[in-house]
Amino acid sequence: MHAVESGPAHPASADPALAPLLELDARLAKIGGRIRILSGLAWPVEMEARFLERWRAGQPEMPRPPTQAEDHATTIEALDDIMRRIDRGHPIGDWLYKTAWSYRVAALMLSSIGTPRFTECSALLYGHPTTHYRSQDTTIAQSAAHMLAITDQLIDARYVPEVPYDIPAPLFADRLRARIEPFFGDDPVKVTLDPQLASKAAAGSKAIRIRADALFSELDLDQLVEHEAFIHSLTMLNGKRQPWLRCLGTGSPRTTRTQEGLATFAEIITGAMDINRLRRLALRVLRLQEALEGADFIEVFRAFLAAGQSEVDAYRSAARIFRGGDVHGRVCFTKDGAYVEGLLLVTAFIKRALHENRGDTLRLLFCGRVALGDLVTLAAYRDSGLIAAPHYVPPWARHLERVLATLAFSTAAQSLRLDSFELQRFTEYEDEVLEAADWSRPAAP
Repeated sequence: MHAVESGPAHPASADPALAPLLELDARLAKIGGRIRILSGLAWPVEMEARFLERWRAGQPEMPRPPTQAEDHATTIEALDDIMRRIDRGHPIGDWLYKTAWSYRVAALMLSSIGTPRFTECSALLYGHPTTHYRSQDTTIAQSAAHMLAITDQLIDARYVPEVPYDIPAPLFADRLRARIEPFFGDDPVKVTLDPQLASKAAAGSKAIRIRADALFSELDLDQLVEHEAFIHSLTMLNGKRQPWLRCLGTGSPRTTRTQEGLATFAEIITGAMDINRLRRLALRVLRLQEALEGADFIEVFRAFLAAGQSEVDAYRSAARIFRGGDVHGRVCFTKDGAYVEGLLLVTAFIKRALHENRGDTLRLLFCGRVALGDLVTLAAYRDSGLIAAPHYVPPWARHLERVLATLAFSTAAQSLRLDSFELQRFTEYEDEVLEAADWSRPAAP
């Protein structure tokens, strides 16, 4: 819905340059909606049973996923036409151009399944484990390794409690419905069972799909609520409610790192993240790097097993990395690195925005599907009517001063080294204080 008589004035009345850009935005939203990345890369569910059967029989066999590239020539041609017409000198035009570019790269990626170009496109959209930001000292893979090292300091692997996955999908779906239905009162979000879903859950604006044969844990419930419902579904719904900019409601590929980073940040800030899941996200980055360097599917599968994952989880973790690629290595889907990279970027952005007293820009995180740079580019349009305030905001994000307190504490706590003492040190320290302050004790009789 672009204009209604009783609604706000058309934004082009104050900025005539917006009129052609809004038309291109509408065209781009329709074209982008036809590019389905994850469904185009999904492995058949029956491949899992085949692989694990052969593995357990002591005769491991490399999976043979479909590697049929898709023909997106017509889509690419249409995107090229839009990009040529966009005025990048206008902030909205620049935002649209980058959005169109990301759809074009995605179309090229799906047209290059199984080839090195597939990985090149994937890295442009989702990042690469060796990414090194100019202002930072470490790569994403090094950050993931450091994250694992920190968790090793926090908990001995011998004492990590085993999480029971004993809730069948139908019961879990009922419990998830009970949590999200009161929240999305104006836009019902269904919870459906999908026997062909590769991951355990996937969220859209109208439904959250649950893998029908999966077993879930109690921890999964909070994680899926915060990650899938209160970020992925929420931002898509808010984007579709936008009165003018349609692309805010389509979820262009360039927004994926921010989306996954924000969703992972939401798990952490609400206490929904557990240490096993945090380690799993970091491990994906390291296994991805190994696959990019030439490790094949079975080697990556074994590495996930060695890290403590079950056979089923190890297969699914490895499959995520090789979907659309080559099971012999080097050609991979890099999206699994976007969770850790996105988490680090979102955390850094929020800290910096609050430090610069620009916390108001953070509300744009929830106005639709955006990249972090968009929060700066689009900030000037928050009060003009071009971008509507978010209809839904996650409970944790309604009071940013609480977020700031948590971030401040976690940063300060990093100064305490855990590898330099044991619990007995707390007793020894007090004894040392007593000895040093002998004047404070009563004299001997």
